[in-house]
Parts: sequence; C-alpha cells; structure tokens
Amino acid sequence: MSEPAPPDDSTEQHRALLKSTLKQMCEQTLDDRVDRYLSIGHQQMIGGHHFAQASTECIEIYRDGYFLSALMVSHAVAEGILKFVLERNGIQHGDEDIPAAVADLLARAIISQDCADAFLRIYGSFRNDVHHMNPGVAKVPFLQLAERNIKDLATLEREIFGVTTPEGRLIPNQPKYWDTRPDGMIPVYFRL
Repeated sequence: MSEPAPPDDSTEQHRALLKSTLKQMCEQTLDDRVDRYLSIGHQQMIGGHHFAQASTECIEIYRDGYFLSALMVSHAVAEGILKFVLERNGIQHGDEDIPAAVADLLARAIISQDCADAFLRIYGSFRNDVHHMNPGVAKVPFLQLAERNIKDLATLEREIFGVTTPEGRLIPNQPKYWDTRPDGMIPVYFRL
C-alpha cells in the first residue's frame, strides 16, 4: 500500500480559507443559534432508546439553521416515538394510519389532547411532500414549520419522558417508558 501524497500548498490554502470562513459563520450566527436552542424548551433527559440520538440531532440541526432537515427528522422522530408508545402499551397499529393510532391512544387516555395535537401537527406538516421531494415542497415554509415541529416534539417528550428529581434522584412520571434496570439505575440520554 502506498502512502497518501502530502497536501500541496493549494490544499493547505483551501483548508485555511475554509476554516476561517466557518469560524466567521459560527461567530456571526452564534446568538441566533443560542436563541433557537433555548426557545425550544426540550426535555434535557429522555430514555436511552433507539430514537434518542435522532431526537437530539433534530434539535441541533434546527439550532444550526437547517430547517428542511429539521422538518424531515422531526417527522421521523415523532413517528418513532409513536411506535414506541404503541409498543409499550401493547397496541397494534399499521404504519400507514398515524392519525388513527394517535386517536386510539387519546381515546384510551394514554396520551393527553396536547400530546395528540402535537403528533398530528407534526404528521400534517407536509410530511409526504418533504420526504418525497414532491413539487409542492417548493412552497413549504420550512423555518416556521421546523420551529413548530421542534416545539411539538418537545411537548411529546415532556409528556412521555417527563421526570422529577427530588433530592437528585430521577423519578420518571411514566415508568413504563423507561428501562429501569434491576439495580434501580435508569439509562438516559442527556443533552444540554
């Protein structure tokens, strides 16, 4: 195997220019990023489940101003949480009828009206146009929908993964959504 060629001067110049440009962009957008992040009101701790990292990345890409991507990921995370809630409650529903699944959970008093409304707003936010890049996607107000979806995702997570921490001890409001180990420890996904 041969060694990679050392970078030439043009590569190093390009690297230096890119680094300087990115640094300037970060500095110029820092306040907006912090404001977006703080405006969400997300759960700082959720169960350490398969969708936890995607949920966190959804918040981060919204924070960083990637609104189309945040919209797409918010759809996926909300659907993942919905499937998770259905499974934890032993309810079978087909993937194709999300509104019916949400209505079923609401009728059984498993989720609140606020939570049901949040699920349905996320689902109704141009999901198919965005995921399939249909022509209608050109008219989607990404910034506004991403903001609303991210806040709705926070509503879902607060209801499903809400906790109290008396004396520093984590007590889930709904233990069935947390995987408490035999030793009493609970795996969590923590974010700022």
